[in-house]
Amino acid sequence: MDVGLILKVAGVGITVSITYQILSKYGREEQAILVSLAGIIIVMLMLTDKLGGLFSSIRSIFGL
Repeated sequence: MDVGLILKVAGVGITVSITYQILSKYGREEQAILVSLAGIIIVMLMLTDKLGGLFSSIRSIFGL
């Protein structure tokens, strides 16, 4: 697995975590939830290619 991808995911996670904490502190719970949801979507989009490779590997292993 690529180390750069791991660092990008960690960076998004840290940024979302800090933003969530700041928004929650100031009473903006709805925006905090939207930020965390956006973070999850961004990470999933970053991992789409890797997940596709994983599924193709599983298909080739089991001969599907």
